[in-house]
Amino acid sequence: MGNRITLDADGVYYRQLNEKIRDAVRGGADEIELLNVRGQRYIGNAIDKPVRFTIHGVPGQDMAAFMRGAFIRVEGNAQDGVANTMDDGEIQINGMAGDVLGYGMRGGRVLVKQDVGYRVGIHMKAYMDKSPVIVAGGKAGDFLGEYMAGGAIILLGMDSTMPEAAPITGRSLGTGMHGGVIYIRGDVPEYQLGPGLSFHPLEDEDIAFIRKHVEDWAKAFGKDAEEVMEGAFRKVKPFSKRPYGNMYVGTN
Repeated sequence: MGNRITLDADGVYYRQLNEKIRDAVRGGADEIELLNVRGQRYIGNAIDKPVRFTIHGVPGQDMAAFMRGAFIRVEGNAQDGVANTMDDGEIQINGMAGDVLGYGMRGGRVLVKQDVGYRVGIHMKAYMDKSPVIVAGGKAGDFLGEYMAGGAIILLGMDSTMPEAAPITGRSLGTGMHGGVIYIRGDVPEYQLGPGLSFHPLEDEDIAFIRKHVEDWAKAFGKDAEEVMEGAFRKVKPFSKRPYGNMYVGTN
């Protein structure tokens, strides 16, 4: 059996909570359950071992920043900055996630049951043999995939707390995008795309890629993968690796 530890975060300052988590990992814990989490920041930061976390409550900003290999399941919502520069591992959020999810993320995967905030996937990049993936079951705010350089975002537009009439994603989708791919299930008006971007037809490999991650998302949150796959997906890819190159003097 594994070494399982339960920590009660009720009334515990974030620094002390993270010290307890690090002590538990150093002591050989491979399963850590956190109870009564209420906004404590930096949970799981830089963890480089295959530790499995279960978090009950709402973790604070920058959860799993620089994480390399752990698994985190949040039974609730998460605040801003999840998976900031994350290298590897998996995060499952059984609720909503805030702004700048996956900032600079360069490996691993984040699955979110419902909506995500603004600037999700900003500066996301592939790193060596790693290619990060974000799957969100709901809708997203403005600037999804801004300056994205690698990896993939899959936005399903289904399990949302937003009004039905609200767009699947906000303005300036993929602004400055120069790598990676965004898949959106449903209709997105072309005017919401960032400058110079356009939609592309899906190929067989796109459909296989989407299916793989949708099936895992559905399993994580008790959804029907076939129902998801019945929807129409649109693909957004960059038109150039240097979308603003012509703005600089002396560039070719």
